[in-house]
Amino acid sequence: MSSSPLLSNARLPALIVALGSALALAAALTFQYGFGYLPCSLCHDQRYAHLAALVLAVTALAVPKRVGRPMLFLSGLALLAGAGLAGYHVGIEQDWWQGPSGCTTAALDSARSTEEIRDALLATPVVRCDEVAWSLFGLSMAGYNFLLSLGLAAVALIGPRLAKRNA
Repeated sequence: MSSSPLLSNARLPALIVALGSALALAAALTFQYGFGYLPCSLCHDQRYAHLAALVLAVTALAVPKRVGRPMLFLSGLALLAGAGLAGYHVGIEQDWWQGPSGCTTAALDSARSTEEIRDALLATPVVRCDEVAWSLFGLSMAGYNFLLSLGLAAVALIGPRLAKRNA
């Protein structure tokens, strides 16, 4: 008999990872487009880990378990990478180490001439990675992303084993 009915469902970890990453992406986009908090380049890069984890977790839900488990494992690795990037970002915000020199939003990809490049530079808002744009209870968005990514990685990497043991 299962000690935890929630863990007896082998697909529950994939569902948790998919929902968690989808909520993280929705929150990031809401902060950006709803409240005007432009992401720095590190904030923007952290979204890719959640996007990869979301796609892999949804795929894990849609395929047979023998194929889904490796997909969920890969989503856990993506989330660990995202947690590492978020932790690095927190360290930059706290002045524990130096950040990258080009930590601004990229808007020069479409510029063709020197004048277009100058105009794009003047119109591009500089978003610094070492400045906390928003925080709650002393944690920045990068700090919350670190905790969420680490927690979701644990669900993705350990959850299937717990579900299998409790089945």
